[in-house]
Amino acid sequence: MATFQYIAKDSAGNETRGTVEAGDRNSAIAAVRAQGLLPTALGEVKSSSAKPKAKAPTPQKKKSGLNKDININLKLPSWMRGKIKTKILTQFTRQLATLVNAGLPLMRGIEVLKRQMKDPQMVEALNGIGENIAAGGTFSESLTQYPKIFDHLYVNMVKAGEAGGVLEVVLGRLAEFAEKSEKIKNKVKGAMIYPIVVLVAAIGITAFLLVAVIPKFQQVFNDMLGGAALPPITQFVIDASGFVQHNGLQIFLAVVAFVVLMKIVGKTEKGAYFFDVLKLKMPVTGTLTQRSAVSKFTRTLGTLLSSGVPILQSLTITRDTTGNRVLTEAIQNVHDSVKEGESMTQPLSQCKVFPPMVVSMVEVGEETGALADMLTRIANTYDDEVDNAVAGMTAAIEPTLIIVLAVVVGTIVIAMFLPMVKIIGSVSGAGA
Repeated sequence: MATFQYIAKDSAGNETRGTVEAGDRNSAIAAVRAQGLLPTALGEVKSSSAKPKAKAPTPQKKKSGLNKDININLKLPSWMRGKIKTKILTQFTRQLATLVNAGLPLMRGIEVLKRQMKDPQMVEALNGIGENIAAGGTFSESLTQYPKIFDHLYVNMVKAGEAGGVLEVVLGRLAEFAEKSEKIKNKVKGAMIYPIVVLVAAIGITAFLLVAVIPKFQQVFNDMLGGAALPPITQFVIDASGFVQHNGLQIFLAVVAFVVLMKIVGKTEKGAYFFDVLKLKMPVTGTLTQRSAVSKFTRTLGTLLSSGVPILQSLTITRDTTGNRVLTEAIQNVHDSVKEGESMTQPLSQCKVFPPMVVSMVEVGEETGALADMLTRIANTYDDEVDNAVAGMTAAIEPTLIIVLAVVVGTIVIAMFLPMVKIIGSVSGAGA
């Protein structure tokens, strides 16, 4: 018989810890369930008095020039590792919710998912989480050991799910939240790919014409026209070509310096706040940024509240995950207002980011006691608004960039064509 330590929930959702004697793990789970409890973690208690068996000496192989049995396992330090892809974390959360909802103990669910996990960083995290739970820790406490994988939003929602005995429900909400957030993010990124490609192509074509093509035309004009005056537009293009040729390095360094300067300014508090305001005020992309921010705020806060996280803690988590200092300041004002026992409506209305319709719906949600549901409805509405904004932005940017490219290339072509007409006319006159 072995001793197993367990963590379980009773019918009221209260957490219970204890030990049972059983022949194997399945028998231990059955014994815990026989007490009317739902096990969330279970691990065998190892006897500290048991002495490890002495291992028989293994025969050593003769060393040859190269030992082929060497196994090298290199691990990057934590600060060099990237973040887990959202797709991997979402898939893990969704599958774990399904397993727990089917009645499988949490530890068993983690072990099942760990065996099929291919990402080494996630496997390492699941190993540590399993060991922590087996030692008597809770799932949420174990998640805090891996902040690069599980953020404050994830940890606090799991903690609320554990406290309420609805862990599988919270995990499902987390997966749904991540899926919708990733969907919006991918739509925004996808909408920007085409304009960026067109812009890079326009810059590349223009630079090639100015550096490689125009000088050859200039030489032809000098030979054929004998230094005669060129049309103003042609002279302008030739001067621009000469400037780029002789100052190419300076132009490149100026662009690099400008980018570095913007990065440095963006690191300061005032500079970062200025850029965040600018993102919301931009003529075309500002509307998209605003609607995305409102959707993220309402969905995050609504998901936290519906999962049982207290309002002040939910506002703090939402504030730290906005990614925009204008919204961070507004949410902090909301937090202070709620802390004083006042409504969320006043500070939200003072911030220019939230439209009057959103403020009114939040006010109705507070009055009816259905704030979480109302916030989720707002998020769903603004997800559709983001789709419309992406379509509108794409429709506006694509033809604009094409027209700009056509004007630039067309101007260069016309500038080079005008002197050629004069040359052809002079040649025809000479032939006659």
